[in-house]
Amino acid sequence: MKRFIIGITGASGVCYAKRLFDVLQPQAELHVIISERGGELLKLELDLTSKYFAKENVTVYRNSKINASVASGSFPIDGMVVVPASMGTIGRIAAGTSESLIERAADVALKERNKLVVVPRETPFSQIHLKNMLTLDQAGALILPANPAFYQNPQSIDDLVDFVVARILNQLDVDHDLTEPYQP
Repeated sequence: MKRFIIGITGASGVCYAKRLFDVLQPQAELHVIISERGGELLKLELDLTSKYFAKENVTVYRNSKINASVASGSFPIDGMVVVPASMGTIGRIAAGTSESLIERAADVALKERNKLVVVPRETPFSQIHLKNMLTLDQAGALILPANPAFYQNPQSIDDLVDFVVARILNQLDVDHDLTEPYQP
């Protein structure tokens, strides 16, 4: 069974994190870290609490528990996704200033050369945002903005969410049937 970390931060777009969780949970061991603002957005955008994630094969952590097992290089993972990724979190990961468990786990993923997928939802990007994302890219992270496509003629918001989540799953080498491959 694969093992993934999902970090949910204080950017709008927690629907992406929920959908990723829902697809991965039956088939992977998950470690979910929710920032304080991420928890507020779960409630605001989806009317959910962290209790939603309390399921089989799942461990949920407080973001303040910086000494949790997922913050150690001796804790093997198949990948980490920060979704949605706030620009503050991206900046702190890029600077290597691990002030929270999400930031520390991402820092460890980079130093251990594990897959780190960062899903910013902000728009537009400032020059500072772009520099921080370039720094993460150069350190080995994959920047995957939450930019859905329209060539598949989406019929609902769920279709748009599935497009982005499918791209995340592709990066994690997880099979899925959320979208069909592009056919021109």
